[in-house]
Amino acid sequence: MPRTRSDTRDVDLETELARRIGERIRDVRLRAGLTQQQLAGERYTKAYISALEHGITRPSMVALTYIAERLSVPPSAFLGEPQPVWSRLEVDMRLAAGEWAGAADGYQALLAESIDDATRAEVLRGLAEASARMDRGRATVAAASESVRLFTGLGRKADEALARYWLAYGMYLSDNEAEARVLLNGLLEQVRGGLRVEPDFEMRLLTAMAAIESRLGEHGRALAFLEEARGLSDDLDDRRRANYLFNLAISYRETGDLEAAIRVGQQGLALYRGSGATFESATIENDLAMAYLAVGNLDRAAELAGEAHEEFERAGDDRFLAAVLETEAQVALAQGQIEEAVDRAHKARELARASGNRLVEMAALSTAARAERQRGDPVAAADRFAEAAALAREVGAPARLREILGAWAELRADAGDYRGAYELTAEAALVK
Repeated sequence: MPRTRSDTRDVDLETELARRIGERIRDVRLRAGLTQQQLAGERYTKAYISALEHGITRPSMVALTYIAERLSVPPSAFLGEPQPVWSRLEVDMRLAAGEWAGAADGYQALLAESIDDATRAEVLRGLAEASARMDRGRATVAAASESVRLFTGLGRKADEALARYWLAYGMYLSDNEAEARVLLNGLLEQVRGGLRVEPDFEMRLLTAMAAIESRLGEHGRALAFLEEARGLSDDLDDRRRANYLFNLAISYRETGDLEAAIRVGQQGLALYRGSGATFESATIENDLAMAYLAVGNLDRAAELAGEAHEEFERAGDDRFLAAVLETEAQVALAQGQIEEAVDRAHKARELARASGNRLVEMAALSTAARAERQRGDPVAAADRFAEAAALAREVGAPARLREILGAWAELRADAGDYRGAYELTAEAALVK
């Protein structure tokens, strides 16, 4: 087929991007004092590095990540400022570098152009991933659903499976854990039946299943999935291994093995920081703060939560900022700073509600209730417990609902309302 003017423009843009990336690779390599052969290591050749640096060949995302790790810089170091006109390669590179907002903008721009079904399916899948990374559940579901439909029609089973993974992720973000679990179980059966997707795809499925079980309060099942994935984690790059360790740390904390949670969490944090993943570092700092809070190291908990707070505020991410505010409320409550705890819990609740983070909203209400109880306001505490319990029933969080009902029952018992306490205890016993 003859090449169109649009096709020629895309080739020119990708050639220019390859040249710019090559120049930056060379500059960083020289500053690091490495030869092309040293940078190539055992995976690539000197000739390949030379071709990259001269813009003769286009770098793959795998190669770019490998080179970035060899030079101790994030992949984004090789990318310039966002351009007003996007090429597919540049958008994919931004996704690989963890620049989710920029990648999403780029994919949206590409979708506005005239592209064939195969390219559209790939672009939609990239948009689904970028949206998922930014916790945009509905946008993830919308993009992934269309991507699945297109890949199914094209008969590209491996690509369809990957798009289904992001569809499950979107369902999870939209608090539809049941549908996400069904999708992931189906994918796991396909992979174990011989479907080849990506080298670490089974690992990702097991980690995702663990996250769903953890949210549903099935912490033992979550840990079992992660332990099953342990043998598959050895060949992961630093960022993905850090993500695995992060999920493992959460499961250890929720099953009560706090020493393991802190040990594994620190390992994951070191890997995130080493790969330049500052936002992801903040997520694990927040979870580590919870682990340190549980063992009574309040100073360390406050320090880690404070660092996470600064990063989420800098990133302008209200969803995650709500989570760390809730952590800070718990730390303040443990320190006896009741007014501070009430204030932080209130702010966490408002941000969580505005950003659609219902799980954090529920946790903030529960923390606020405990703070109000310590402040000597049982009426306000009961109101917060009632709101938290209603939200737990709505989102389907049985473990959290049992916990909330138990604390509420204690409040009623303290007030002499033994019948009311019994009713709540009985309800908690029936929650499954």
